[in-house]
Amino acid sequence: MPRGSTTWRITAGPLLSWHAWRVDFLPPDINGLPLHPLVVHAAVVLIPLTGVLALLMVLVPRFSYRFGPLVLVLGWIAAGAAFVSKETGEVLRRQVEDVSATHVESGDLLPMFAGVQAVLITLLWLADRRGGRGVLGILVALFTLLAVVAAGYWTYRTGESGAQSVWG
Repeated sequence: MPRGSTTWRITAGPLLSWHAWRVDFLPPDINGLPLHPLVVHAAVVLIPLTGVLALLMVLVPRFSYRFGPLVLVLGWIAAGAAFVSKETGEVLRRQVEDVSATHVESGDLLPMFAGVQAVLITLLWLADRRGGRGVLGILVALFTLLAVVAAGYWTYRTGESGAQSVWG
């Protein structure tokens, strides 16, 4: 497949997921070290960090109003890091034979959870900027809590299964 081409593929995991882009422009390694272990640490740090800051946004609307843009940017960077980690993991999987199915399935879903977290953080910040949380703002805050827990769990599950694949 030529570099930079767009492909559509459907993978079956615990949920059905689709992938519209491939990151073929990234190098498979840097100085002989696969890119995946380098990139994955950004997602592993930023997704939970964004989650903790999002919890502060939910609990303290004034924090949301003041620091929401920073949390918002971190959330989108975390979602991007999760996506790039997934794609570099696909490249590495072609080279490594023994990768757990749990890690592959979790890695396929993690960018979606990180993306939902980023979207809900954005909506929460917009609701707080509007001047107060009405019923819709409270619903967004509750869904943000659920997204933070889900993204944190899937980050842990993906990282733990990956570590077990590598270190046993």
